[in-house]
Amino acid sequence: MALDFLAGCVGGAAGVLVGHPFDTVKVRLQVQNVEKPLYRGTFHCFQSIIKQESAFGLYKGIGSPMMGLTFINALVFGVQGNTIRALGKDTPLNQFLAGSAAGAIQCVICCPMELAKTRMQLQGTGEYKLKTKNYKNSLDCLIKIYRKEGLRGINRGMVSTFIRETPSFGFYFLTYDCMTRYLGCEAEDSYVIPKLLFSGGMSGIVSWLSTYPVDVIKSRLQADGVGGVTQYNGILDCFRKSYNEEGWKVFTRGLTSTLLRAFPVNAATFATVTVFLMYMRSEDNLQECEPGPVIQQPSSL
Repeated sequence: MALDFLAGCVGGAAGVLVGHPFDTVKVRLQVQNVEKPLYRGTFHCFQSIIKQESAFGLYKGIGSPMMGLTFINALVFGVQGNTIRALGKDTPLNQFLAGSAAGAIQCVICCPMELAKTRMQLQGTGEYKLKTKNYKNSLDCLIKIYRKEGLRGINRGMVSTFIRETPSFGFYFLTYDCMTRYLGCEAEDSYVIPKLLFSGGMSGIVSWLSTYPVDVIKSRLQADGVGGVTQYNGILDCFRKSYNEEGWKVFTRGLTSTLLRAFPVNAATFATVTVFLMYMRSEDNLQECEPGPVIQQPSSL
């Protein structure tokens, strides 16, 4: 279990570093005012942030996902592996169920982490140097939210996060498992790295496409209240108001940056985890080239 845990941390860190700029763009596009939009699209948002806030603006809020990384990977790895063993058979359905279980449980950490990330990403929008700084860092953000709103405030968006993460992680692990089996990812294959990168990238894309509209709702709920103005009374109210004001297109807002992020992030994550395990585990135990969350070996987890 310790080895899979460490591999997940390394792979997750690689994914966060690669993908956080895309996530910042996604959040900015999802929550911007439709009547006075700051950005015309994904690439314009990238350009504007770099021009107005410097390249570091793309990495606002990165502390929160980095802080939650260790705990989230520990939960995902442990729950997914143990669920597969409990189900007794490594089948596509069981991969989906195990992934869904992992996704559901890690919401406990994921929700507060993403709340802090979202608030940090929105702080100082359009400013090169922040004139007023509400939050010093992600931890300070969570502490201030807790003091003002209590536990309910810290867990803002929990239900929408649960609805998003549960099926999303199921499709995530299912897709990766099917892709690696189809491509024949064997440890001795000279093309194993490109295969892993492609499998991981496609897993991320399928995962996001499966629940993206829910992510838009989650981002809006977690951003609600910034500036002292509250617009939504819950998931259904957010859905109704967003649809009435902007139509169905609102539920695809930021999708381009999300998919651009999904492929390299998950390619980097899965490939890093797998290569790490390939070097750390004995060749006798590593028969298939798949990372810890997916393979079931007596020595792992």
